[in-house]
Amino acid sequence: MRMALRNESTLTEKVKEKLATGPDLKHFLRISPEEAQNPDNYEEYEGKLYREKTDSERLRLPPWLKTKIPSGENFSELKAQLRSLNLHTVCEEARCPNIGECWSGGKQGTSTATIMILFVKTSRKPPPPDPNEPVNTAEAIVSWGIHYIVLTSVDRDDLPDGGSVHFASTVKEIKKRNSNILVECLVPDFQGDRSCLETVANCGLDVLAHNVETVEHLTPYVRDRRANYRQTMKVLKTVKEINPHLVTKSSIMLGLSETDEQVKQTLIDLRESGVDCVTLGQYMQPTKKHLKVIEYVTPAKFKHWEEVGKELGFLYVASGPLVRSSYRAGEFFISSVVKKMKKS
Repeated sequence: MRMALRNESTLTEKVKEKLATGPDLKHFLRISPEEAQNPDNYEEYEGKLYREKTDSERLRLPPWLKTKIPSGENFSELKAQLRSLNLHTVCEEARCPNIGECWSGGKQGTSTATIMILFVKTSRKPPPPDPNEPVNTAEAIVSWGIHYIVLTSVDRDDLPDGGSVHFASTVKEIKKRNSNILVECLVPDFQGDRSCLETVANCGLDVLAHNVETVEHLTPYVRDRRANYRQTMKVLKTVKEINPHLVTKSSIMLGLSETDEQVKQTLIDLRESGVDCVTLGQYMQPTKKHLKVIEYVTPAKFKHWEEVGKELGFLYVASGPLVRSSYRAGEFFISSVVKKMKKS
């Protein structure tokens, strides 16, 4: 009798159905970023990729967004140094899927990282900038042995200069210690203030990035209420007017219900604003408080946008599910572009 009972399932039909349609082994296998970008690996994927308005549950993560746990000699060494240098990296805080590839240097051996300056834990009454941070950050970065560094910050509209002088000071301190380190600044819009943009654009940096994030139609719903699509384009165009030799860059997140026509128009607007490099990646919901993912864009679609970007004349297009604004593969290519521009 007991044996018979043991063989009978006590699960409800609803639970049985969930188990039958639930994840199997392949959903837990991890892949490399290179494999994730290859559209040929997922032609037969039949999972749901679009979230309807009536859906209450989040979409299941498709296989191309499951990456290997970061590892490697450079990665472990840099992480240990990071702890001792007290640097805040966006890579760790945002749980970037490319952290292992970037910190280890990948196939090209170009180690990159994104450092947060003007860091604040609260926005109620932010403290003034630490006057020693530019020097301390520069010394830490140089000792870290990094090849390409990205400096970024939260919006500091509480400061008269928006933090632009702090950005410039940090760049100058880095270059003073090692002029071979390529520096990218991922900056806020400084409320469109031209003098702030001049301060950063002429400080000796190699790449200036300002992200449009999404298409114009979705900007009011996706970005901070202070952000403005047209102002972003104006900022990028103004930077190019100030310093025509500066490499400029922007980034778009996909998967928030944007249409193909809207994405293409955004790329056109960026190119008309003089942007040299663009990255397109999959939007991922960081916490339950953030916007839900509406669509998981396929690697094949990202490949399509890469081709469109090239046709529009961008110097470089990094387009893929795991691509982020600061992306090692793109930075390796941008490094080559910057060095060629300096020689010419």
